[in-house]
Amino acid sequence: MKKIAIIGALCAAVQIASVTLAAQEKPADAPPPQTKPPATVARKPAAPVMPAPGTNGKTVEEIIARVNNEIISRSEYEKAKNSAEEDAKQECASKCTPDQLRAVIDERQKNVLRDLIDQSLLVQRGKDMGISVEPEVIKKLDQIRIQNNLGSMEDLEKAVSRQGVNWEDFKNNIRSGILTQRVISSEVGSHLNISKDEVQKYYDAHQKEFIRPEQVALREIVVNTSGKKDSELPDLKKKAETALQRVKDGEDFGEIAKRLSDGSTAKEGGFLGIYKRGELAKELEDIVFKMKRNELTDVMDTKQGYLVLQVMEHYDEGQQPLTKVENEIMDKLYSKKMEPALRDYLKTLREQSYVIVKPGFQDIAGGGNSEIQEVSATPEASKSKKGHKKFLLFGKRPSDGA
Repeated sequence: MKKIAIIGALCAAVQIASVTLAAQEKPADAPPPQTKPPATVARKPAAPVMPAPGTNGKTVEEIIARVNNEIISRSEYEKAKNSAEEDAKQECASKCTPDQLRAVIDERQKNVLRDLIDQSLLVQRGKDMGISVEPEVIKKLDQIRIQNNLGSMEDLEKAVSRQGVNWEDFKNNIRSGILTQRVISSEVGSHLNISKDEVQKYYDAHQKEFIRPEQVALREIVVNTSGKKDSELPDLKKKAETALQRVKDGEDFGEIAKRLSDGSTAKEGGFLGIYKRGELAKELEDIVFKMKRNELTDVMDTKQGYLVLQVMEHYDEGQQPLTKVENEIMDKLYSKKMEPALRDYLKTLREQSYVIVKPGFQDIAGGGNSEIQEVSATPEASKSKKGHKKFLLFGKRPSDGA
């Protein structure tokens, strides 16, 4: 049940995490840049007004923000806050004092409403651009199914439902996360360029940063055998051998790891970490420190299961040449450029949209708070002026009378 619980957590976590995750995508993975400027975000009909407390005994869903004609409810907000707290606890683990943990939680939760609004803007923008991510959603669901050793998609649906998570909500959260990534890649990431001169200047200015002991960067594919019957082992070993052969035949190790590995590193493409001598089990160290970049081990039988390792990079002791750390530098420079570029893009989306936050809730990226007034949806064709749109969407101006 432990692995399935991770599935349940994904539903709450993906919404707030997706903007940050998407910001780490590389420009090379991005779709071609869009030629037209961002348009006003597409709208859907407003949700019906919820009854007041005590009215016919019906449940109230408090609305705390409206993003164009979409809403953010208090329950969404509270789930995101809880997810932010859980993420902070996992990140700190035993590394933080109680005061440090509290500070991390407070910082994460301070950004929750901003992140929910940001994602709503990005998802609406993706729909406005006509982006379809259904193949990626199916692929992601299949990865989760495989990682949790489930036989079919129906089994995955049952496992998610047993965790108290609505199946359609679960799929929609995955869909929103992928759509958000696609929009950021297309609208922001594809416009960021890192020149060779920038890489060289960073390398020249940070020479000490690249003086290192001998190290290896590793990726893994794990086929779990824990708790399996002896009769199941041949098929499991065959699975590991098939994964290894597919990499040898030219498929990307990271993609194979995402699809076939049972390890906790699968979602990161099997990335295991960077290790110095003495940090690995002796039998593994003796193997991998003799290997060169991109070399693969055979399938190894371990206590946890069948294991395949790839040496992503082998760093010799001393000053690392630029060729060994070029990708690392590009990642750093890209991330440094991405954050302000993404915030500028989101600022543009906000300027083209209507974002209203209920008093008492803080959107740290927006302007002043405004009380939400529920009104009926109005046909898009009748909205000709920006001020008129706001009047139709959110209630009458005081000067217009009753």
